Amino acid sequence: MAEKLKSYKTNSLKVYVKTFGCQMNVNDSEYIVGQLEQLGYSRTRDIFKSDLILLNTCCVRENVEQKIYSLISKIKKIKENTPSIILGICGCMAQKEKENIFKKAPYVDLIFNPSQINNLEEIINITKYGNKKYIFCENSTKFILKHIPVIRESKISAWIQIMRGCNNYCSYCVVPYTRGPEQSRGVSEILAEAENLAQENYKEIFLLGQNVNSYGKNLPESVTFSKLLTLLNNINGIERIRFMTSHPKDFNFDLIKVVKNGDKVCEHIHLPIQSGSNKILKIMNREYNVNQYKSIIKEIRSNINNISITTDVMVGFPGETEEDFQQTLNTFEEIKFDDAYTFIYSNRENTIASLMPNQVPLQVKKERLRRLINLQKEISTKINKKLEGEVLEVLVDKKSLKNIPNQLSGRTKTNKTVVFIGEQELVGKLVEVKIIKSDTWTLYGELVK
Repeated sequence: MAEKLKSYKTNSLKVYVKTFGCQMNVNDSEYIVGQLEQLGYSRTRDIFKSDLILLNTCCVRENVEQKIYSLISKIKKIKENTPSIILGICGCMAQKEKENIFKKAPYVDLIFNPSQINNLEEIINITKYGNKKYIFCENSTKFILKHIPVIRESKISAWIQIMRGCNNYCSYCVVPYTRGPEQSRGVSEILAEAENLAQENYKEIFLLGQNVNSYGKNLPESVTFSKLLTLLNNINGIERIRFMTSHPKDFNFDLIKVVKNGDKVCEHIHLPIQSGSNKILKIMNREYNVNQYKSIIKEIRSNINNISITTDVMVGFPGETEEDFQQTLNTFEEIKFDDAYTFIYSNRENTIASLMPNQVPLQVKKERLRRLINLQKEISTKINKKLEGEVLEVLVDKKSLKNIPNQLSGRTKTNKTVVFIGEQELVGKLVEVKIIKSDTWTLYGELVK
């Protein structure tokens, strides 16, 4: 399909793309924009000037889905004023809500799921000239991104999808249904993409997968995620390699060796725990217990100095008692994560958890979330405080968001955000910064010259 994309001399058509959700969606949007440019579209940030509107959606939590439906309803007025505008819904919510979207918003023109990203030319042309609404939501498409045009948002760090889908079927999650079963990209295709990025002077690659630890299981060649990391570590020009997400049940201890010995592999592991209660983990179908999780953390920290470990955790899962939640707090106090992505359990239709009894009241969930966040703030603040006085290597990736002259921002290999004063030409370079101050989320330093 990619080879058939036509290259237009002028891009007179405009596309507005709005992305919700995870890094995978962000990267999908980069491929969407890349293909649309080949089809004669240029991206606009002004929705009112667009010929094509695409919402790349997420449905992990209910509040996000509600926001998307609210935006769709607002776009109705734009469609009424300019009927020729094509409105498309893609991403995970498109798969989950494919029948409901046309019922709730009949002015939507097309729907396609994440598996159809590389068929965009066919989708757009059928919609343009077919004079009827279409749904493209087959999950059987082979996962190949080779030769698919892409326009990346960053010139320094690039996402690389190494796999798609999930086979784990956690009782609260819709991802296996929206992104389909696990499919790994071939090693040669991934290496070629990384080598091309190195030639384009990218300094960092970020490997993406719902569960990177199971990479390679469906490939005919014998390869593991650890082996893939080792091969990528040998590519000249790439300075840093990051990855997410790891699943504790598939965590391979060979990965610890690769992170320790690979000079480009960043000392940061994101390992979702989801709960500190064995009872809740079992109901979630996570397939590990708290002691097994702690053993992984112990092994990581005993082998890799100054490793940064972050996690995901939800509160208020059905059946979670105050005792269960206290076990989560105790686990956080013991492990001391560098950071944690904390969120309230959200009922997702057609998941096992949505049918469970003993749903936790919203106010209880909010109160538990507040307590957990406050605990994690204390832990993160203390960890960052210990870094004051240290000289850290920072990859400068942008100007600081605050409107301060010459203030730059970057990240350490342990994924800490560092803010300092420096010249604009440092963006994209590795520099050394002495940390002089810290807070819960940020390190502040001075450039070492």
